[in-house]
Amino acid sequence: MGKVTTMARIGNFGDELKVREGALRPEEVRSVEVKGLVDSGAMLLTLPEDIVEKLGLLLGEEVRVVYADKRVEKRSLAYGAMIEILGRRTETTVVVQKSGTDILIGQIVLEALDLIRDPKRGILTPRPESPDMPLIELL
Repeated sequence: MGKVTTMARIGNFGDELKVREGALRPEEVRSVEVKGLVDSGAMLLTLPEDIVEKLGLLLGEEVRVVYADKRVEKRSLAYGAMIEILGRRTETTVVVQKSGTDILIGQIVLEALDLIRDPKRGILTPRPESPDMPLIELL
């Protein structure tokens, strides 16, 4: 299968809430533009610790993660990240990786944004059933 990467804006959701409350100006919201690898084998968004620190995300508990090479390590979670891809936004939990590691965009983010990988063209695209906004199934 082809490799799919995409640009994403990742910000601090807590900062966005402060803007809504009038306690912060929109230009003060901490955010970054990044290129991430869309990895449907990954569950969550992964970010290097230097980006997590820059965004001021809330660090949480440790979890065990399994890498593609079957290594198992403990990594911290971070909370309060807002991710925007193709004009679609969702708040998400982050697995904190060592600085310098690749950014991975996992399946939960794809589901929340209602985006699918097109490995032949190497892009993300909205599902045909929801071209203008995410369609969230509640069955």
